Amino acid sequence: MPEAARPRFPGVYGIHADDDGLLEWSWAEERLVAARNYWVTTVRPDGSPHAMPVWGLWHEDAFYFSSSPDSRKAKNLTANPQVNVHLESGDEVVVIEGTADHEGDEDLLRRLGEDYSHKYSFDVTFTGGRPLVVVSPRVAYAWIEQDFPKTATRFSFP
Repeated sequence: MPEAARPRFPGVYGIHADDDGLLEWSWAEERLVAARNYWVTTVRPDGSPHAMPVWGLWHEDAFYFSSSPDSRKAKNLTANPQVNVHLESGDEVVVIEGTADHEGDEDLLRRLGEDYSHKYSFDVTFTGGRPLVVVSPRVAYAWIEQDFPKTATRFSFP
C-alpha cells in the first residue's frame, strides 16, 4: 500500500498543509482499474517526450499494456525505462511515474490476457512471446480538480 502525503508543489498552488482531504489510494486505484484509455509518456533518444494513448490494465499495483517492439514507445522504453502513465480525465486526476519492464510470467500473462479480452471485448493472448510492458510505480499523484488544493495527494510506493 503506497503512503499518502501532500505533493511538493510550489506554494502558489495553494496546496493545504494538513492531511485533511488527502485522497485514499483506493480512490485512485478504482479509477486506474475502470479507465478505458491511458496516456503513456516515454522519452525519445533526443530527450523529447513521446505521448501515446494505450489500452491497459491496472493489476496488483502495476500497470500493464502491450506495444509492438517496433513502436516508438517500445524503442524509447528499451533505451530509457522511465515512464509516466495518466488517465484521460483532468477532473479526476491520477498520474503514475515509474519504470517499465517486460512481463515474462506465463501464468500472469494468461490471466492478464483474459482480463484484457474481457475489458475491451477484444480477443488477445499475451503468452508465447507477445510483448507486454509492466510499469512499476515509484510515485503517483491524484486529485479532484474542483477541490485541488484540499485533495492533491502524492502516493509513494515502497
